[in-house]
Amino acid sequence: MQKDAATLPGPAALGDRLDMVFKGTAIAQGNGRAIVTATGMDTQMGSIARMLDATREEPTPLQNEIGRIGRMLGIVVIVIVFVVVGVIMLTSDIRTAEDFTTVLLLGVSLAVAAVPEGLPAILSVVLAIGVQRMAARNAIVKKLSSVETLGSATVIASDKTGTLTRAEMTIERVMTASGSTYVTGAGYAPDGRLEHEGAELGAGALLAENIVVLSGGSLAGNADLREIEGGQWEIQGDPTEAAFLVAENKLGIAARRKARFERIAEMPFTSERKMMSTLEVDHEQGDAVVVIAKGAPDVLLQRCSRVRVGADVAVLDEITRKRILADVDTLSDAALRTLAVAYRPLAPGEDRQVAAALEQDLIFVGTVGIIDPPREEAGQAIREARRAGIRVIMITGDHPRTAARIAADLGIIEAGAPTLTGLELDELDNAAFADAVLKTSVYARVAPEHKLRIVDALQAAGNVVAMTGDGVNDAPALKSADIGIAMGLTGTEVTKEAARMILADDNFATIVAAVREGRGIFDNIRKSLRNVAACSATRS
Repeated sequence: MQKDAATLPGPAALGDRLDMVFKGTAIAQGNGRAIVTATGMDTQMGSIARMLDATREEPTPLQNEIGRIGRMLGIVVIVIVFVVVGVIMLTSDIRTAEDFTTVLLLGVSLAVAAVPEGLPAILSVVLAIGVQRMAARNAIVKKLSSVETLGSATVIASDKTGTLTRAEMTIERVMTASGSTYVTGAGYAPDGRLEHEGAELGAGALLAENIVVLSGGSLAGNADLREIEGGQWEIQGDPTEAAFLVAENKLGIAARRKARFERIAEMPFTSERKMMSTLEVDHEQGDAVVVIAKGAPDVLLQRCSRVRVGADVAVLDEITRKRILADVDTLSDAALRTLAVAYRPLAPGEDRQVAAALEQDLIFVGTVGIIDPPREEAGQAIREARRAGIRVIMITGDHPRTAARIAADLGIIEAGAPTLTGLELDELDNAAFADAVLKTSVYARVAPEHKLRIVDALQAAGNVVAMTGDGVNDAPALKSADIGIAMGLTGTEVTKEAARMILADDNFATIVAAVREGRGIFDNIRKSLRNVAACSATRS
């Protein structure tokens, strides 16, 4: 997240406090001076530690049910023994202490025979088999009694990034002077194509502009994309920069770009500049030097005086500026992160040492819309969960618009359905909060205490809650939930310790598969209880 020293105009959610840095987070690049405002337990990390310590781990539904059955059986057995002993005492000729002792021994024998002493062993075997089956589905259960809990879940509260989405930034749209282009395919695998009006992008002005946008975005970045064993693709560097490399490979122009350009200098990205530029030698143009810039569209547009139209360059007039800003708004309304690309060939002998001068009089090329795409299997799993009567909600620290877009794409909510932010939750009293939790399925820009409060409110309404998470901020809610589910690949050690189950593949579909397995285990336990109870009754 980019940080800015400017004071915020008013209260902001934790994820929007751009003027603050927090204990436990890593600095990716840049430098700065900070004023310490809190230490130790007064930091956000300390607040999470206090919540984690104060959160009590509740018994699982299976433990509660077995306890209830045990108490019920105990009462029933005692009542039956008293009735039987009383009837014998009243109907029999009891004269001596030996006769009385015989009747009491009969009552004790009846009580012992009625107790299903094989139940603990049967439960252990059934649950152990369930653990083995769940492990085969990449769901590692830490606590035996939690196996059945997942099958009893009525609500699954899930994080977004990496669980419902691929955690692989992908360019979805490209907007240039000649129109809008859609990029198919998701993730880092360069499988897909560029389309315009439903057909593959063909030769013409729009293709020429897209080539410059994607090649320029790839040049003004330091990420690397490569294929590894098993046909998988991985990146090194910033995921947003890698998105340009993936789209460029889909267009099939990466090899030519690498052979054509050679970097000789770089003006790195900073939060103040909100852009990055590189100087490249163009070997196809007589080793001419060109400056390539990538950054926030509004910032980059201020440095541009011309615009690329097909293979030509035109003056960037006020009408064109407004159209470009309207394109940016269109992409933002679709919950896409926007980046723009511009360039300028340098004149022979032009000074290359002054960055401020180099990044002026640029030629604007276009804007891309980037998103972390939802997992295809997650959408199918959510539909399956809903058919099974399980409600799925999303709790994320991301922007509300992004959260709503992903939730609608996955079928968690209908398009246009309301979402709640952490600041809006803070304004609700207990009654309004409890009512909102029953009606709202997407929560954005939430803090750790909001997650914990949402889980507690769902449980108070009688729900069995399964909660997923990967960060330290998720740990209190995971511990409080009926079954906390940690991410095995991206999850922190604190989260894994607080959870009762760990997903080895960080996939939401695995949760639904584990729920199916848990319901089978619940059914087996119920059949076992009936069988044990019948045997005990027959024996007694």
